[in-house]
Amino acid sequence: MTTPVPGPVRPPATVRPDDARRALVAGSVGNFIEWYEFGIYGYFATVIAAQFFTPEGGSEVEGLVKAYASFALAFFFRPVGAAVFGRFGDRVGRRPALVVVVCLMTGATAMIGLLPTYASIGAAAPWLLTLLRILQGLSAGGEFGGAVSVMTECAPPGRRGRYGAWQSFTVALGLLAGAAVAVVLASVLTASQLHGWGWRVPFLLTLPLGLVALRLRLRLPPDEPPARVPGGRVPGGRAEGGTGPEGGTGPEGGPRPRPGETARAVVLGIGRMMGWSAAGYTFLVVMPSYVQSTLGATFQQALLGTVLANLGFAASILPAGGLSDRIGRRTVMVAGALLVAVLALPLLHLVQDPGAPGYAKGAALFAAGAGVGLMAGPGPAMLAEMFPARVRCTGLGLAYALSNAVFSGCAGLIITEVVARTGNVDVPGYYAAATCAVSVAALLTLRGDDHDRPLR
Repeated sequence: MTTPVPGPVRPPATVRPDDARRALVAGSVGNFIEWYEFGIYGYFATVIAAQFFTPEGGSEVEGLVKAYASFALAFFFRPVGAAVFGRFGDRVGRRPALVVVVCLMTGATAMIGLLPTYASIGAAAPWLLTLLRILQGLSAGGEFGGAVSVMTECAPPGRRGRYGAWQSFTVALGLLAGAAVAVVLASVLTASQLHGWGWRVPFLLTLPLGLVALRLRLRLPPDEPPARVPGGRVPGGRAEGGTGPEGGTGPEGGPRPRPGETARAVVLGIGRMMGWSAAGYTFLVVMPSYVQSTLGATFQQALLGTVLANLGFAASILPAGGLSDRIGRRTVMVAGALLVAVLALPLLHLVQDPGAPGYAKGAALFAAGAGVGLMAGPGPAMLAEMFPARVRCTGLGLAYALSNAVFSGCAGLIITEVVARTGNVDVPGYYAAATCAVSVAALLTLRGDDHDRPLR
């Protein structure tokens, strides 16, 4: 736990309501596209594996593992994107960084929908897909830091948790939109049509979505980079006072970073959101392929279960963010991590039970998603409060990207490979429970009044 070092605290400037709403919408829309894309890749993982990673006569499980390896590789480029675009956002400005990342994400995703398959060009197909996944990882790494910085810095007093929660809420909306598109395609197309060309449709839909996001971000008011603003003011006009991990004051009144303190804050941030990352991907993205390959469910049944989990996730995010503005981030996030840690295995056993009624399985998946939402709602504001404005894009972006790279991006690969090697179908439950248990310990280091302190 870090003890704040006294520093010059200036009264926060007033943010115009129109600017606050514009920042909220522009920050949210790009995140929606990012998670829509990551959702459809997870939902269509078995189809993508067949089209790009399974030569004729190849093993379906091996193809799925390779598809998830490509999925994981993109996540490991997220920290690179967070460092590059985070630094860009901290030094040049939030708006230009957000414009660049949404263009990169939209272009790479739309190109996936145009790629030739293994049957057409052979071994070049999976390499081209992986290259585009790398570009997506770079853009996604830069998205979170810039979007959350803008949304929390422009939030009205006492509402950072709710404003930051919209970032997580658009995660749920993006995943639900991807699931809805997948359900519609699976319902109206035959299996051969879906494998032949139907899987391309959801990727191509990102093109018009991206153009809308670009227009909204170009309408953001120009912001002055906090690293060049006298007094360390952030783009929303709030003053950068106090210190935290960085401590001390610079020649312009802003914080002078101490060597290693920002890095330690990034590591602590990873621990605090580890459970959110791992449990979120386990229950919200990986589950469709798991229940198909392990439990023998149909594609439609798997997607229905995922929709229910994402509905639970979406239903709890904004209330959790708002509640954290009143009682603190620590209380709400610890409750969510404990809930998932304790209930992950019992809920998974219920889903696995062939004799359990359908409504009980649906309720279990809804509850699992809601537990993740309790962590995801206050999470963005919690991360924003850990870093001063001069390194906020970079610091919170790196914490988020590294946590997702290790505990989200590898979730499908780890779960599929371990289940295949051991035959233990409880692996997803163990994975979610263990990571949430570690997060509880890290979250307990939060101060109870962080939500009442001004952003630095």
